[in-house]
Amino acid sequence: MRLDRSCLPADFTQGSFAARVMTAAGPCIIGFIGDAAFDMTPAFGTMARWMEQDSPISCIRTRGAPLALDLDGLLANSAHDARDPNRPWLLAPIDLQAVKAAGVTYVRSMLERVIEERCRGDASRAEAVRAEVRAIIGDDLAAVVPGSAEAMKVKAALVEKGWWSQYLEVGIGADAEIFTKCPPMAAVGIGSKVGVHSNSQWSNPEPECVMVVNSRGRIQGAMLGNDVNLRDVEGRSALLLGRAKDNNASAALGPMIRLFDEGFTLEDIRQAEITLTISGRDGFALEERGAVGSISRDPADLVAQMIGAHHQYPDGVVLYLGTPFSPSKDRGAAGMGFTHKEGDEVRIGSPRLGVLVNEVDRTDECPPWTFGAGTLFASLVRRGLPRL
Repeated sequence: MRLDRSCLPADFTQGSFAARVMTAAGPCIIGFIGDAAFDMTPAFGTMARWMEQDSPISCIRTRGAPLALDLDGLLANSAHDARDPNRPWLLAPIDLQAVKAAGVTYVRSMLERVIEERCRGDASRAEAVRAEVRAIIGDDLAAVVPGSAEAMKVKAALVEKGWWSQYLEVGIGADAEIFTKCPPMAAVGIGSKVGVHSNSQWSNPEPECVMVVNSRGRIQGAMLGNDVNLRDVEGRSALLLGRAKDNNASAALGPMIRLFDEGFTLEDIRQAEITLTISGRDGFALEERGAVGSISRDPADLVAQMIGAHHQYPDGVVLYLGTPFSPSKDRGAAGMGFTHKEGDEVRIGSPRLGVLVNEVDRTDECPPWTFGAGTLFASLVRRGLPRL
């Protein structure tokens, strides 16, 4: 795996970014303005506390300590297969924040969830069911506003035909599906392995934009995410969502948080495009792209459903917005669709957020998760940081 500056946003030197870096002393939080790096650890200790500030960007120069950092070396050393543990590498850019995800927020992924449900986890039935679903529903649901009177008419018609689904309920109903993707501190960063459970025979990446939200519900920035999913497990029962979604190394985030400023706002996320490239050791290759703007629920609306008077996150929270596509290209026998294989290299990119690169392995072959919140605070105390 090769990681270099091509993994950074195309306009990296014009933006402001927040990153987490593992060093010999322990995790550090780093601010970037252009190519200039600043150590934010002495001031805040955790990314969660830094994101609580009214203006994280202004804090970079006023409270950060200038840092001599070899950015090329940092990126190169973040690749798991070339990592020197005595040199710094990039971690997932968050620490104490809760990690949440929104499901079926795009028509294409919503229909794929319906297909999974109809297949009951049997990938060999996917193409036939896909054609049947589209013959009945079509793709015209993209114009339906969730929770609207028109959406309720669509629901009534599908119920009458016997084709209503729990996925359609959260796709075009009033309430979004928002679930816990993984515990705080469990996500992996760029260059690390992502995990697929060995019991799964039908799995895929879910490329997504991810909102970074503080405890007051303010969206401070965005990054890329891979919401690795076991399609056959979720297809057997929606009650197995946790089993399908929350496994060792099943959540990837990065490469850095792009902080919102005058040159990069939520509107830029609405206009963004996400690309997905998968390269397998077996020679398999897949390239897809999707527009964030084709989402059925606005990012701000999803954040408002996640946090507010009815639910608080005192350490902040990040929210995967949902994927604009689920890979369906056949890999092997016709009609079997796509599934991951060990060694797949997954690249998720967006020009102003960078490229998140990970390699797929079995969950029990990925490095175990051992560095939790307790270890983080022990590391900070050992370093005398921060002075709260």
